[in-house]
Amino acid sequence: MRSKLFVPGSRPELFAKALSGAADALSFDLEDAVAEERKAEARARVGELLRSATAQATGKTLIVRVNAIDTAHFEADIAAVVCEGLHLLNLPKAESVDQVRAAAAALEAAERANGVTRPVRLMLNVESPRGLREAAAMAQAHARVAGLQLGFGDLFEPLGIARRDTANVHAAMFAMRMAAGEAGVFACDAAFADVQDAQGYLAEAEMARRLGYLGKSCIHPSQVALAHQVFRPPQAEIERALRIVEAARDAQARGVGAYLVDGRMVDGPFVRGAEAVLADARRLGLLPER
Repeated sequence: MRSKLFVPGSRPELFAKALSGAADALSFDLEDAVAEERKAEARARVGELLRSATAQATGKTLIVRVNAIDTAHFEADIAAVVCEGLHLLNLPKAESVDQVRAAAAALEAAERANGVTRPVRLMLNVESPRGLREAAAMAQAHARVAGLQLGFGDLFEPLGIARRDTANVHAAMFAMRMAAGEAGVFACDAAFADVQDAQGYLAEAEMARRLGYLGKSCIHPSQVALAHQVFRPPQAEIERALRIVEAARDAQARGVGAYLVDGRMVDGPFVRGAEAVLADARRLGLLPER
């Protein structure tokens, strides 16, 4: 999921174009992108789309960002969109283990009611100081949690934290990545609002990649290609990973635990990292399947 494109749930004229576009994942938004008076219409439209043959045949990851669990819309959102076509439910403004468990219970009930056979998983939005502090605990609160996603607007703006200060951004990214790592789930980067600033988007995406993020959110189709440009292993990294894995095989045969590759000490954690790079490269077609 290198790229995750937001699609307003109240804009059905954009659905077909998004499904045929290049984004790895589509996040149909029922929350911030939808005016209060159009919430019911948006959830109905998105529910219809997810149940369509076109949506169910797509190779994309299909996500719905519902309204927060403490709003009047949450239960209706869940009932409308939980179906075989949905892969991830994006829970905004998550702040506690209890909220995560309640969302998981609501998912399970909706699956039973709607006859869903493939469990829908959760992606939790980290958008507040409490959410960031509780991120690791929330990510471990239920087996349905697949990943965490940052939301800088809600996290930074109320506190007067400068969004374009890279030190601020890095601090939040690092904290959430550590939480995701502790829980063994993925970390997905936030949206970048300045659609005209391609270099700014690229710089932030590069930072996220260096921190081990899975991919970055996109608020405009033009950002998808930028995400794909960044979230792929560079050729030099692939070649080094191949050398590390080959050296590890040789070292294992010789009964050696630590050894040098390109003049640097390598042991188990580096081998696992190299294997992850190669798996990513194969998934993206940059290396032949074994």
